[in-house]
Amino acid sequence: MICSTIQKEIVDACTKETIKAIIKDLDGDYFGILVDESKDISHKEQMTLVLRYVNKNGELIESFLGIVHVGDTSARSLQKVIYSLLLDHSLCLSRLRGQGYDGASNMQGEKNGLKSLILQDAPSAYYIHCFAHQLQLTLVALSKKHPNELNNRFDVVTSDLLLGMASLNLVDSFANFSKSRIMKLAEYYKSEFGDNELRDLSY
Repeated sequence: MICSTIQKEIVDACTKETIKAIIKDLDGDYFGILVDESKDISHKEQMTLVLRYVNKNGELIESFLGIVHVGDTSARSLQKVIYSLLLDHSLCLSRLRGQGYDGASNMQGEKNGLKSLILQDAPSAYYIHCFAHQLQLTLVALSKKHPNELNNRFDVVTSDLLLGMASLNLVDSFANFSKSRIMKLAEYYKSEFGDNELRDLSY
């Protein structure tokens, strides 16, 4: 399993099986999409797409569907990539009931934004702004400029959570990375990280 080609083949096979299971769980029902785009470490534009739906048990499910390299981030280009990704997984545009993006003009523009282009083809795909994105950016900026302000405004648990989230910021990952903050953040999620996982994370 040391060979990188074999590792890539295994990862690709697991990806295909996971996506098959997600599509089977959706079972042709209504769904929404969450889309974001960003440059990777090599400065290439990447777009991620998350599928959002309610399963047969009434639980809200958000499943990562894919990450795709995009030549440019114009609304038309993103629309083509999204439609292609949905088509690749036999997801019908007529079942699309929601779309969520950040506040970038190419995403939410009233005339030529991605939101408007998709609404032309899927009039029931209502747009919801991703406020969590703005909140995360604000918290990262606050923690950089005024780290002591967090101590004065929030209790210890909330401050630890905010600082932990700031250390996971992808925009400036090397500058913000803090192993101790991430460990502290993991400690607040006992159901997700047991003692063994915490020990493994510390190495």
